Amino acid sequence: MDRRSFLLTGAASLALSRAQAQMNMRGMSGGTMRGMMGTRRQIVPLPEGEPFRELPKLANQSSKPGTFAAMLTAAPGTARFINGLTTPVLAYNGQSPGPMIEVTEGDAVAIQFVNRIGDISTIHWHGVPVPADQDGAAMSPVADGTGRTYSFTLPAGFAAACWYHPHPHMKTAEQVYRGLAGAFIIRPKVDPVPAAYGDTVLQITDLRLDADGSMPDDTMIDRMNGRVGDHLLINGLKNPVLAVDAGARRRFRLLNSTNARFLRLSFDGAPFTLLGTDGGYLEAPVPGQSEVFLPPAGRVDVVVDFAAPGTHVLHTLAYDHGWMGPTRPDESRQNLLTVKVADTKAAAIPPLPSTLRAIEPPGAPIVTRTLVLGESMGGMMGGMSGGGMGMDMTINGRTFDMNRVDLISKVGQVELWEVQNPTDMDHPFHIHGNSFQVRAFVDLKTGAVTPPPRRALLDVISVPRGQAAQLLVRQMLPGLRMYHCHILEHEDMGMMGLVDVNA
Repeated sequence: MDRRSFLLTGAASLALSRAQAQMNMRGMSGGTMRGMMGTRRQIVPLPEGEPFRELPKLANQSSKPGTFAAMLTAAPGTARFINGLTTPVLAYNGQSPGPMIEVTEGDAVAIQFVNRIGDISTIHWHGVPVPADQDGAAMSPVADGTGRTYSFTLPAGFAAACWYHPHPHMKTAEQVYRGLAGAFIIRPKVDPVPAAYGDTVLQITDLRLDADGSMPDDTMIDRMNGRVGDHLLINGLKNPVLAVDAGARRRFRLLNSTNARFLRLSFDGAPFTLLGTDGGYLEAPVPGQSEVFLPPAGRVDVVVDFAAPGTHVLHTLAYDHGWMGPTRPDESRQNLLTVKVADTKAAAIPPLPSTLRAIEPPGAPIVTRTLVLGESMGGMMGGMSGGGMGMDMTINGRTFDMNRVDLISKVGQVELWEVQNPTDMDHPFHIHGNSFQVRAFVDLKTGAVTPPPRRALLDVISVPRGQAAQLLVRQMLPGLRMYHCHILEHEDMGMMGLVDVNA
């Protein structure tokens, strides 16, 4: 065992032994402790192979051009993942995943939110550049039994695959893994990609079930590493089947709405052309890709070539993102979607354009900031009683306080944020309000600098352990904005901060 693994395992063991001592004092059983620790459990199989289904769309109640109006109600519901068993979930408008919102750049959007889940909640419009008071951040909770209307106008020139989910402090992780998440697609007024490629949204969610069909609570291991379930679902289904003709070229938007999954994905040899990332199109298509990578909350826009008859399966590839403690799951091969390519020849379609759009460099930064991601012993393990039971997740040595401003910025000011990760695992780092560009990755030990493969707009970046990500950030709207790790358990445990953007 190397030194890092030794220290990692020791830290996890210390956290768990402290928890055991506290529970022994309270007379809690060893079985309770084993469940909270996340000991090995039998995976409940799910039925596979149902026909692929598109995400249902949220109906626009406005007849006025250029406007979108609707209602989203969050409430307890049920789903059937296993034949004969009902699973309690949280759902938007009775659906989990929630209905897909489809709008156009420049639209005026008004969505009335009603909260009936039995606790505070919000709706955060992840990746959408909205005013700070419409962002659904932790500072603006919506009490159970009440509601509010989120109103904003989408900027011209911004078209991307985004999503929506709750963001109440210390409660986000559970509300998302129990079902509250939906796709938010902003289309350009004139799309450079021909409509013949289609546009299929694949929302990826993560599911863990007990034998009775219920969703177990997070364990201590989940709090430390982020919840990794037993099954990955596409649009709520386990490995559904999609039929296409030979020679088809299909456009897919892949959206990672899991709590903590780092997804390295392949289509069994079917080549990809990369079109876009979190913040929309790249400058030009990038053909010849054999796999794509999605950190938690990340999105990609791709075209997949299905040249010959046969079967191609979208599945996970092994990826080492670090792990603390026991019961590390095997994430090397999970099947998400099976595409059956028929003998019938697909109709010819126009080629992809050689350019998609221009992405301007943000300019030279005038402010440099250093943010150090941290793990420290002795925390409250995400709000559990009995101090000293677990870990705190920190930025610059501090856990999140919604009454404390950590950074002060200005509208339009270009800044260099160096996000350093000296911890035991990779962390996906997300900034609210605007997309950013990656300048480079820096090895914290050697100082070696690696530039990104291409210019792209992102709102979440995986920061590998032992490295720093240098981000070029420019906020274009004033107000308080959050930044945090997008392993949702980690943001709940404090790996989050606030930047106040002045006009």
